[in-house]
Amino acid sequence: MNGPDRDRALDESGLNPDPIRQFQRWFDEARAAGEPEPEAMALATATPEGEPSNRYVLLKSVDQRGFVFFTNSRSRKGRDIAANPRAALAFRWWMVQRQVRVSGSVEAIQPAESDAYFKSRPLGAQLGAWASAQSEPLAGRAVLDQQLAAVTQRFAGREVPRPPWWGGFRVRPIEVEFWQGQPDRLHDRLCYLLMGGLWRIQRLSP
Repeated sequence: MNGPDRDRALDESGLNPDPIRQFQRWFDEARAAGEPEPEAMALATATPEGEPSNRYVLLKSVDQRGFVFFTNSRSRKGRDIAANPRAALAFRWWMVQRQVRVSGSVEAIQPAESDAYFKSRPLGAQLGAWASAQSEPLAGRAVLDQQLAAVTQRFAGREVPRPPWWGGFRVRPIEVEFWQGQPDRLHDRLCYLLMGGLWRIQRLSP
């Protein structure tokens, strides 16, 4: 096929004026299409000097305030965010040939929200949050196994509390781009920009 697939065309008239609502629509459609892990998102952070790093994390919730994920605040990404509270996210949904790109500021969510989510995690994940000094050098797997055994014994028979260094972060978007793939590589790209408290939509060249 040489021309665009009009069944997949992304047109301004079909967008929700609110990028969060548009994201939720696309997220639901990706899941319905069989995308194996639609909540997986690449998270890019940087030091104050501009040294970048990225990794995949899981989107746990999204609403008008932004996109929430959880992590160890002592990890590389946690240290980056503490020193330079800005980040970018990227979602790639192969089944529907779509991408979403988000950028904005980052803030810690309320401790009560982090507590509630931590309680919902499987026991193994709760213990792992205590056992792993995320991003720090590790002498070997056996050391991690020993640390896990120690915290398992420590919390045996009682509720595992949330570690004080573990919690949720929210990316508050100022820019959200929706990308719809086209066979001729002339993809549709529509970008929401927050300007003066209002969202403006512009089309970008592919």
